[in-house]
Amino acid sequence: MFQFLKSDPSKKLQKQYDDLQTQAFEAQRNGNIRGYSEITARAEAIYEELEQLKNANQ
Repeated sequence: MFQFLKSDPSKKLQKQYDDLQTQAFEAQRNGNIRGYSEITARAEAIYEELEQLKNANQ
């Protein structure tokens, strides 16, 4: 009945993913390749979670 009051977990994950992509871009731009690869790996893990949520909702 009150589904509209529940927060959508995919929105939170999407925000985290976008933030990590921005951080990875900045790290790469500053020449921090190790940091770039670590941040990108975390972003990919969040992307996988997003895909699982989308598949579960369909």
